[in-house]
Amino acid sequence: MRAHRLMRSYFIEASWQAIRTDPVTQAYYRKHVRKNVNGVIVKVARKLLSRTLAVIKTETPYTIGVI
Repeated sequence: MRAHRLMRSYFIEASWQAIRTDPVTQAYYRKHVRKNVNGVIVKVARKLLSRTLAVIKTETPYTIGVI
């Protein structure tokens, strides 16, 4: 159970970095930030997790700014 909490915190931190560097993620964050900052950052973390899983499954390198 502890690993899940660690992974969540790692993806939350990675989401903050993705918002700073990835224009697509930054646009998504700015679109939804009015509601709840903590909720939006969790949504961004989930999007980042799905992107990470897609990179692992397809074995293609991650490119910034591509959906």
